[in-house]
This record gives sequence, C-alpha cells and structure tokens, in this order.
Amino acid sequence: MILFDSHCHLDDKSYDIDLDDVIERARDENVQGIMLAGVNIKAVLKAIKIAGTYKNIITAVGIHPHDAKKCSKDDIDTLTRLAEENPCVKAWGETGLDFNRMFSPAKAQEKCFINQLEAADRLDLPLIFHERDSKGRFYEILKSDGPDTRKGVVHCFSGTEKELFRYLDLGYYIGITGILTLKKRGEYLRSLAPHIPEDRILIETDAPYLTPAPQKNKTRRNEPGFVKSVLTRLAEIRNTDPEILSQTIFNNTLKFYAVDF
Repeated sequence: MILFDSHCHLDDKSYDIDLDDVIERARDENVQGIMLAGVNIKAVLKAIKIAGTYKNIITAVGIHPHDAKKCSKDDIDTLTRLAEENPCVKAWGETGLDFNRMFSPAKAQEKCFINQLEAADRLDLPLIFHERDSKGRFYEILKSDGPDTRKGVVHCFSGTEKELFRYLDLGYYIGITGILTLKKRGEYLRSLAPHIPEDRILIETDAPYLTPAPQKNKTRRNEPGFVKSVLTRLAEIRNTDPEILSQTIFNNTLKFYAVDF
C-alpha cells in the first residue's frame, strides 16, 4: 500500500523528543506524504521548519476556530506572507466553525472563517475545513460565497448523511480519520463511508489526536504511520482491495494539494 496522511499536527509538543522516530515509523508503513495542518501562527512556523527538515512533508497556514477571537487582519496578512514565501505551503487551514466547545464566540468564528476563505481564494490554495455542530451555518457560508474553482476537504468528517451529500455537491473532498475504526463512535460513519465517491476520499490521522484501533489499545498518541489502519478498515467497509484503494486515495491527495512526490 502507498499512503498519504492528509492531515496531522507533528508540530505538537508531544513529538518534540522523538519526531525522527515517528517519521521513520511512518516511512516503514509506506506513508509517502504528510500534511501538517495549521492552527495558529506559532504552529505554522514550527510546521514550516519541520517541512524544511524532512522529505515529502507539506504544510498549511490557518487559524483554528478555537483561536478565532484572537484572529486579526495582521494575522491573516502574516499567514498570507508565509504562504507566498514558503513553497512547502500547499493549503490554507484548518479553518471553519466549531460551535461545540465555543472557545471563541460564534460571530468571531464566522468573521475569521470568512476572512480566511477570502485569503485562500486570493492565493488559489485549497482549503482544509473544520466543522463541528455549526447547525448549518458552515454550509451556508460556503454556499453563499466563493469561486467555483475553490477546492476544499471537510477534515475529520463526522456529520450527517445530508451534510455529506451537501459537501459532495459543492465539489469538496471528505477526510476520514481513525474514528472510522472505533466500535461505537465510528458506527454511523461506517454506514456512510461506502457512499463517498472513491475519487473524493482523503484519509488522515489528525495526530496526535483520534488514535485508531487497534493502536488505540496500546497508545494514546496518534502518529502518521497509523493512517494504514484507517485505510485498511475503509477498504473492508467498501469491499475493495486495499492496495488499489490506497493508490486511488494517494492520487486524490496529490491532486488536491497539487504536489507530485
């Protein structure tokens, strides 16, 4: 199998001691590409440094909805400059709405989200979306504005069937995490997974979060090498040869991020 972890956070401090080993284990599982999604300027700067050190690692710039209350025009300008100056930056995000934990007020989240959409559109970068419990507001914003050429992936999809088909109708990709492998939490997602067009699927770990089974029984910290468990379970659910599916999803990811490893 050939694999691409389309979304993780190797800039997290939990990897500071053993990052070399984590990346080596990923390569042992034939993970040929890794995307480091951005959540704030500090994380983006660290991710860019990591991408400059290791082969086949790309990055995104963005401000997570949790940090939206601190999102300023200067922040958007700084992220824009970082995207323009660093070839490793291949996307904008993660950005979106999270009305579950409400670390930032809804209005602040919406403003920050819209400003980031506009910046990504100016740079013609694909978007990595975060959505949780937005009660349709996320879709309303995406539906109401933006060029037809906008590319996006709904990272860590955990929504309803109606939401799934809405995002597909907008032309977006669907990011599948280790939630798919979890017995109770992943039951509904497993019912939807066969309905996602093969050419619209990306797989991801969201490491260090959302460790898949069976690794979840041994370690709390997720890592890019575990994306193989996501692919294997997805192939089982879709009754598809895992090697063929892995090649298709790898090609999807190369196309989405406009890279060629």
